Amino acid sequence: MAKRHLLIFFLDGVGLGDPDPETNPFLKAKLPGLDRLLGKNWFLRPVVLADQVGLITTQWASLVATDANMDLPGRPQSATGQATILTGLNVPKLVGEHYGPKPNQAVASIIRQNNLFQEVVTAGKTAILITPYPQGYFDAIDSGRRLFSSVPLAATSAGLPLMTADDLRAGRAVSPGFTGQGWHDFLGYEDVPILSLEDAGRQIAAIAQSYDFSFFEHWPSDRSGHRGPIDQAVSHLEMIDQVLVGLFDYWDEENDLLIITSDHGNIEEKNHRLHSRNPVPTILVGPGHSTYSAWISDLADIAGIVRDFLELENV
Repeated sequence: MAKRHLLIFFLDGVGLGDPDPETNPFLKAKLPGLDRLLGKNWFLRPVVLADQVGLITTQWASLVATDANMDLPGRPQSATGQATILTGLNVPKLVGEHYGPKPNQAVASIIRQNNLFQEVVTAGKTAILITPYPQGYFDAIDSGRRLFSSVPLAATSAGLPLMTADDLRAGRAVSPGFTGQGWHDFLGYEDVPILSLEDAGRQIAAIAQSYDFSFFEHWPSDRSGHRGPIDQAVSHLEMIDQVLVGLFDYWDEENDLLIITSDHGNIEEKNHRLHSRNPVPTILVGPGHSTYSAWISDLADIAGIVRDFLELENV
């Protein structure tokens, strides 16, 4: 039997919204990759679609409208949402609130106690956080001027090194902005290679196929929800789709499982600058996608799929 690989492609702040082109950039965006995979109007809230109950299944993929509110009032936040994905626990309920963007002591304690990176390593399997960090980030962490967000905290608590500029240069990592252009323009790393969007997707897939468990974190989607006009959000969604086209082309859907998900809504409601209470899309591509889709109701259910697919249940 072929070795299995699982990649979580994480998009910060992406929800399923209303069919209003004045507020929802998905209505204006050209998304041929995801449309080809899932069909028309996959990006709308289930309540809008009379013929759906939050589930789309095609030959190659399934999409589940996934609850990010976790039985609590208020707007979901990044730290608790990401911690829920990484632990399989209802972290907002455990700490009594949606919290973010960075983990407080209570959230950090839950992440350090157990998370998917730790379980993979404990099982003797390999894991990687594909997104790299510049030297200034490490300096700020070391000095206490900056805190880890939930994802790098989970990876480092498993004893995994975070990817660096050297890894980016060598093709062992892919920038959270995909192409690496931001490392040239804003960080001063002029020797970092510049990738096309589709090549970035292919490189993410290639790296993921060298590890049992991989996590790619794209946080600029949340920033695009908080800032800028709707036209910029449209362009941002189209950029993500081009990356996913490259990823889909390179993905081994016969053996490897791809999970695309988010921690809370945001970019789909450009009439305000806050997070939304909309469901988020969880997209499954690969073996058993339709079976696994039935497992998902809220963010805490994603970890169970990872554990089953990678046979981590006894860790």
